[in-house]
Amino acid sequence: MTTPADGSVPAAEPTDDPTAELAPPAEAPGQEPGRDAVAEVLESDDDEARERALRAGLEDFELDEADRALLDAEWDEEGFGPGEAPLPVLAVVGRPNVGKSTLVNRILGRREAVTEDTPGVTRDRVSYPGEWAGREFTLVDTGGWEVDVAGIESKVAEQAEVAVELADAVIFVVDATVGATSTDERVVELLRRSGKPVVLCANKVDGPSGEADAAYLWALGLGEPHPVSALHGRGTGDLLDAAMKVLPAVSEHGELRPAGPRRVALVGRPNVGKSSLLNKIAGAQRVVVDEVAGTTRDPVDELVLIKGVPYWFVDTAGIRRRVHQTRGADFYASLRTQAAIEKAEVAVVLVDASQPMTEQDTRVISQAVDAGRALVIAYNKWDLMDDDRRPYLEREIEKDLVQVQWAPRVNVSARTGWHTDKLTRALETSLESWDTRIPTGRLNAFLGELVAAHPHPLRGGKQPRILFGTQAATRPPRFVIFATGFLEAGYRRFIERRLRETFGFEGSPIEISVRVREKRRR
Repeated sequence: MTTPADGSVPAAEPTDDPTAELAPPAEAPGQEPGRDAVAEVLESDDDEARERALRAGLEDFELDEADRALLDAEWDEEGFGPGEAPLPVLAVVGRPNVGKSTLVNRILGRREAVTEDTPGVTRDRVSYPGEWAGREFTLVDTGGWEVDVAGIESKVAEQAEVAVELADAVIFVVDATVGATSTDERVVELLRRSGKPVVLCANKVDGPSGEADAAYLWALGLGEPHPVSALHGRGTGDLLDAAMKVLPAVSEHGELRPAGPRRVALVGRPNVGKSSLLNKIAGAQRVVVDEVAGTTRDPVDELVLIKGVPYWFVDTAGIRRRVHQTRGADFYASLRTQAAIEKAEVAVVLVDASQPMTEQDTRVISQAVDAGRALVIAYNKWDLMDDDRRPYLEREIEKDLVQVQWAPRVNVSARTGWHTDKLTRALETSLESWDTRIPTGRLNAFLGELVAAHPHPLRGGKQPRILFGTQAATRPPRFVIFATGFLEAGYRRFIERRLRETFGFEGSPIEISVRVREKRRR
């Protein structure tokens, strides 16, 4: 094949070759279009050869450093580190409103636990990774520990008792401004029976004048009370030093974190059964469940083995309304729910099948998709749905979930455990799609056939051509397409739909971005 004296390559003529829309083969004047060596490679079934030919054609266009970094990136399978020895567990307990969650936030150095100036904000036992003086440990925040109570308060107290059983050491928090109450004395008896080392924290000591109040707590018989102001940080260092002296190096109760458990966030509006589902999957009463909507406020992690495979399930607070319209504990709970979604790999959105879908349901789904997480939609309370409700539900799915038809849907009953095995299969499918990587050669073969059958519509007398496509990332799958012009949103949605039809991607969002590049001037 001959080339002009200046070494330039003339543009290709239109051709019926399905791959001609991807990259125009170099043609000599007078030569039949599409019949050179490059065209033969593009027509072959060799994906690697096709990729090399298309990359060579892409060099005729203006590419910046980011483009070259993307094209030169090498893929390595993401691995997970080996499981580590369980960290020692330090539980923070006390009666309601003595400042336990405030102390937890002070120890962590950030605002993790939900706090509000009302009793009973924390209800579940919630674990956080902590560190002090070079030592790592698991810090457990608990709800207010009361005795001889009924209703939801008794369930909260039960979780506090479980936290003590599973702890290696305990920080017992007492309000120094109030002094030791009868409830405190009853809790001390329970702590003594547990046999766990206890560090006594006299909280709300904001200055030297309050240390005299703290001294009265010697009467509890737990040793030296450590005067602390959790709100201002006063004395927390000495308290932690004392806790580290009694905390073992390796936990006798902490769970061994296996290598690479997948993180699953249970999300939805209040009272759809997230906590009940977690308890059913875990096979234990791990989370407080009550008929009162909004029982859960802090995200609760639970390691669950399903068919021998470990998963970290995260129970989250129900999303009531838009974040800027919430107040107090609900405001911080909403923020932590969003953070839990972003930390998770797959979101299970629970919808109450027995009730009409609401704007909150669709907004929760949008949050998971916008965060780029794999998605499973679970219709809970299926056993409560009557036959008259079914046709309405189908219409709601067609109307409200048209943008997430790719998400697997599972009908479950958190109360009875019905179909929770199908939920497991849906999780596996969504996570597999979330991790899927398409080889570049195969992707470009797909694009070539797609564009040949359905070219981009003409706009202003011009038709953008797709030059090259590559998958830039997984989790979620993100594709970058190099083109000679802007691809309209409708055409990008068409590409996404065909990608799903060809490669699956069930349960995973797909991101497609377009980089418009012009021919290099010679």
